[in-house]
Amino acid sequence: MTRILPRLDIPACLQQLRQLLQEKDLDGFWVPSADEHLNEYLPENRKRRQWITGFTGSAGDALIGRDKAWLWVDPRYHEQAEQEVDLSLFTLIKGGLPDQPSLMEIIEALGSGFRLGVDPFTVSVATYRQLKTHTQAGGVLLIPTSENLVDRARQGSTPDSKPSEGVSESFTQPIYAVPTSLSGATVTEKLGQVRKQMQQKRVGLLPLTKLDQVAWLFNLRGSDIPYNPVFRAYGLVSTQKAALFTDVERLSPEAQSSLQEAGVEILSYASYVEHLPLWARNDAPVGLDAKHTTQGTQNLLQNVACRDLDHPVEALKAIKNPVELEQMRRANRRASRAKIRTLAWIDRQIQQGIPISEADVAATMKRHYQEEEGWVGLSFNTIAGAGPNSSIIHYGTPDPNMLLRVGELFLLDSGAQYEGGTTDDTRTVWIGQGAANPLCQQRYTEVLKAHIQCARQIFPPDTYGASLDGITRSTLWHAGLDYGHGTGHGVGAFLNVHEGPNGIHRRASTALKVGMINSIEPGYYLPGWGGIRIENLYEVVAIGEPKGWMGFRSLTWIPFDRRLIDWGRLDEAQTAWIDHYHQQVYELHHATLDEQDAAWLKQACGLGEP
Repeated sequence: MTRILPRLDIPACLQQLRQLLQEKDLDGFWVPSADEHLNEYLPENRKRRQWITGFTGSAGDALIGRDKAWLWVDPRYHEQAEQEVDLSLFTLIKGGLPDQPSLMEIIEALGSGFRLGVDPFTVSVATYRQLKTHTQAGGVLLIPTSENLVDRARQGSTPDSKPSEGVSESFTQPIYAVPTSLSGATVTEKLGQVRKQMQQKRVGLLPLTKLDQVAWLFNLRGSDIPYNPVFRAYGLVSTQKAALFTDVERLSPEAQSSLQEAGVEILSYASYVEHLPLWARNDAPVGLDAKHTTQGTQNLLQNVACRDLDHPVEALKAIKNPVELEQMRRANRRASRAKIRTLAWIDRQIQQGIPISEADVAATMKRHYQEEEGWVGLSFNTIAGAGPNSSIIHYGTPDPNMLLRVGELFLLDSGAQYEGGTTDDTRTVWIGQGAANPLCQQRYTEVLKAHIQCARQIFPPDTYGASLDGITRSTLWHAGLDYGHGTGHGVGAFLNVHEGPNGIHRRASTALKVGMINSIEPGYYLPGWGGIRIENLYEVVAIGEPKGWMGFRSLTWIPFDRRLIDWGRLDEAQTAWIDHYHQQVYELHHATLDEQDAAWLKQACGLGEP
């Protein structure tokens, strides 16, 4: 059973928000999961949707009316939301199921004259346009609010602030410079790349709302957001000047020096809303990426010419330069070694009859990460799911009372931030000696075949992730299996573990290019039975011939669990791929491990005595 988390008094939270709806003459309020910088991971007091619903997942939007409330979640969170949300208070909408409406469809049906409030600083321009289209279709009135009503409800009568007024959270950690030896390019060089793109797209000013965009462009890092080495800030780039808006007093001397050398103005975070319209009047048209810019930023540009575009920084940071690629390789080798040590430790504890819990594994995994050179932090909350908990796709609450039991699956999805590199990998293992039962072997082997199918695939220029997603799933579909998430996501270089615009999923609309980094992570999940996921990170590489074609090269080097493989289900090429991969894993790590871990690795790779 999943651990029951301490819960807020959700009825009281709803009552407080509904009281504000009456005071503001609103009939409902839109509560997205994102904050003012469209972050996936949030500071504690920006977890607005979690506060009002009790749902802790990283994605999902809520709609709160005066007497009804709805929560929408994607397929990754169907099971988790059922366990965390009081379904007597919320209608749970399971996105991706054919009989489920979207929140937009529900909004459209709210009724003519319904007044729906939304904080424009917490939704992207693209989402706001969707809201506007559906509200207009249903006669619903969309009302931008000057304050966030969830913040008001949480803080009593004290209005929450916008960037111009400061924010209530106190950030004290330093903002530091990333040397060129890790970034591979100076701030001046990156500004030159951005301005070249601006010139091609015919825009004179480019705002930066997302924190990883700011951190990448200015070669800075911080620790304001859990798991992401970023800091609260905005940026502006024109054809002639650039500015960083942040907490100036937190910038290290090296950070200030590097910005000054590049001619970057350093201004207070609160002054962004003042400077943006001033700069825009002189440097229009303004380039806005509807997916990565808040509607709040758009609203600051009244009567200013704007032009839709794909944000240049998104594409530039997605294609890693040679230095970034080498740093990613090093970071992932360290993380792979840490996970090998953890998997070996798990096997030893089980063989010795020592009880261990999900939380014990998560703590051991973190300790092994920390022992590697250049450790900065985790890249997301560790997913350590034993038995039936392994079916909860983003199960991020390892339970000290949930023990790993012989004869069950255990799923360990974890990652780390190291100086220069970000990691993310998943292994599903069998708890106990000897081969797993036939059903577990069958399902695991089909997932492994899907992983290999994608990892071995070569592809021509202008191939989109959507094509590879279908190729990956095809072998699973033949077995009557599937999974409710994308096959893979982009990964930042010492930045966010989930990074666009590249990815391998049904909606992927960016062509894969050499230098991009993607996860490949097919799976299978059955509530009550368990789940399987096998994830490596891969860099996109040129293969030589045919000219311009590409393929994948692994960054992750961790053995697959041979106890779960049904070798009779694999063809010769798949078996050879696994053997070659395991040989590389062993050669890379065995000399760096102590004697008992090296012996475990040799057997795990199929190179020792069974």
